[in-house]
Amino acid sequence: MNAHPYIPNTGPATRTAMLAAIGAASIEDFYAGIPAGLRLQRPLNLPAPIRDEQGLIRHMKGLLNQNTDTTEALSFLGAGCYPHHVPAVCDEINGRSEFLTAYAGEPYEDHGRFQALFEYVSMMGELLDMDVVNVPVYDGYQATGTALRMACRYTGRDKVLLSCQILPDKLSKLRDYLTPDIEFTTVLDDSVAAIYLETPDMYGVVARNPRLLAEAAHAHGALFVVGTDPISLGVLAPPASYGADIVCGDIQSLGMHQSFGGGQAGFIATHDEERLVAEFPSRLFGIAPTAVAGEYGFGDVYYDRTSFALREEGKEWVGTAAALWGITAGVYLALMGPEGMREVGETVLSLTRYAMTSLTDAGATVLHPNEIHFREFAIAVSDADALLTSLRAENIFGGVRLSGNEVLICVTERHTRDDIDRLASAVKGALA
Repeated sequence: MNAHPYIPNTGPATRTAMLAAIGAASIEDFYAGIPAGLRLQRPLNLPAPIRDEQGLIRHMKGLLNQNTDTTEALSFLGAGCYPHHVPAVCDEINGRSEFLTAYAGEPYEDHGRFQALFEYVSMMGELLDMDVVNVPVYDGYQATGTALRMACRYTGRDKVLLSCQILPDKLSKLRDYLTPDIEFTTVLDDSVAAIYLETPDMYGVVARNPRLLAEAAHAHGALFVVGTDPISLGVLAPPASYGADIVCGDIQSLGMHQSFGGGQAGFIATHDEERLVAEFPSRLFGIAPTAVAGEYGFGDVYYDRTSFALREEGKEWVGTAAALWGITAGVYLALMGPEGMREVGETVLSLTRYAMTSLTDAGATVLHPNEIHFREFAIAVSDADALLTSLRAENIFGGVRLSGNEVLICVTERHTRDDIDRLASAVKGALA
């Protein structure tokens, strides 16, 4: 194969050298885990090129018009990307020219981004009751994978114990991110680096007595890593209060639209313990006085531990594709304040329970009915596909299919009781 004129490292000699360096026999080795039936064994079926701008616009609009977003239909879709209300000020500020980039910034071209991100991590630290919070990584899935890798590096161990129900997509990403050098186990002993708990879990269930898991982890010299959604912490105790060493998750719920998949950005938080902070691969922003009395500057803290400083010697590689969402979440948190976060949390708890009761009355079987649920719950029906198809016919996105007979329902502060009553009525009709 000849080298491509515009794509680097495509020459045969370069490819051979790179494959030898990583111990792979061929490029096909990278795709061995993908089932053959999912792999395209032919060239892409691309349309003829559109050479005029107006024709391209018309073509793209035709494609986009085939979408129905979650504001055009009554939507109860969640499972990692949630329909929370986005205050207009979030879009107004994250669209400003001095902020509108995925990058966290550099001192020579920063126009307030460092300070805005410092304010974000400060508010997240207060919400999480933690001292150190990173500048956002790509998404909550990566944040979880990184948090578990941090625990493994910190303890010098290579096993993690998952103690909760995790969405299949997230579990798949964790396996991709941690294997082959980190092993999942179901046995807690002195070889385990971390116990991972997610609360609320994939079914929206809030963990009971999580402190017992923290005590079990610490008794074996392991860390307790907790995944959570910050939108819940206006009403739920922060994981630090029951023994979490590392807290991680996604901030999409804090002012980001669903946007056909997000708006996703991952956070990681710890106490101010130097050995643990040293394991953060991502950027940390702090505040320091300048040479001018009364003046402060904002910028990187402990920069020499990052992949940006260490390059190929870095502990992990971390990109910069989510800094804008940190600023957005900072705007959201500043706008809401403690009282606003409490109110939105109480609203979500109340509507979730109302929806669980309504769908039970409609004939569905709600799973884990006696547990506290935040925002999501699952129902069991005889045919999940048939139910969701019936609901779509009524312009309702009824939830996310978990299996042939399980559907995950998501309710947020954006829903009204009338919305839930409409869903329950449609479910009752479909089940009948």
